[in-house]
Amino acid sequence: MPELPEVETVRRGLAPAMEGTVIAQARVNRPDLRWPFPDRMAERLTGARVLQLRRRSKYILADLDRGETLLIHLGMSGRMLVSGDPLGQFVHDHPAPEKHDHVVFDMANGARITFNDPRRFGAMDLLETSTAEAHPLLAQIGPEPLGNGFTESHLVDALKTRNTPIKSALLDQKTVAGLGNIYVCEALFRAGIHPVRRARNISAKRIATLVPIIRTVLEDAIDAGGSSLKDFRQADGELGYFQHSFDVYGREGEPCRTPDCTATVQRVVQSGRSSFYCPSCQR
Repeated sequence: MPELPEVETVRRGLAPAMEGTVIAQARVNRPDLRWPFPDRMAERLTGARVLQLRRRSKYILADLDRGETLLIHLGMSGRMLVSGDPLGQFVHDHPAPEKHDHVVFDMANGARITFNDPRRFGAMDLLETSTAEAHPLLAQIGPEPLGNGFTESHLVDALKTRNTPIKSALLDQKTVAGLGNIYVCEALFRAGIHPVRRARNISAKRIATLVPIIRTVLEDAIDAGGSSLKDFRQADGELGYFQHSFDVYGREGEPCRTPDCTATVQRVVQSGRSSFYCPSCQR
């Protein structure tokens, strides 16, 4: 499933084609994805102007001039691709329709935004903008890791009594928004913290070091266009490249990349997810 860097990469790719522009025509080609689409969704979106695109955790939020916000979740295989962008940032002509093109936005500037989702685990909803943050999907989410609310004191307070492995605690969206398996593995490696360590047993000083490390890992991934492991593509159709920089994720049995370390990357399963780590560098 796309994590924060992938979703942020898509948001940034969509913004030039959508922000400030009217949705000339919205087409909804099926009644549902993960759950049913909102009532009259195509009608409510057609003619609306997109005021801004923002991201909350792994959700893209498009605020409209009609007082509604379109919530988008990419799910496991969802892609939002831009074609025909008059600003020249996307060179693709409008492609022929594909089987899994479930939602299509023809923008007044000539761009087309196509939401394609073969597995149909993605989702869209329409929320009242004024109360969007109270929506059940958003209300309990913690601070954004790239925002001012994600501080050393916040993370220390959030984890000091948690009797769960640090990996699981960081995956909890109430602790911090948008982190997933890949980037938690990478951040814990850079911090030298073993993924199975109980959060409450790690010193406040070591927990505090995670804050700038998490930010750096995410920023590095965004700069690389995210990680393309299976289905993820950027809004221009290109793949992300951060997977070529993984220190531990997916590298079981390969040499640790820390200079002078002779250990190999190991894998352990935690709550059904694979955690990758160096047994020598992470304690």
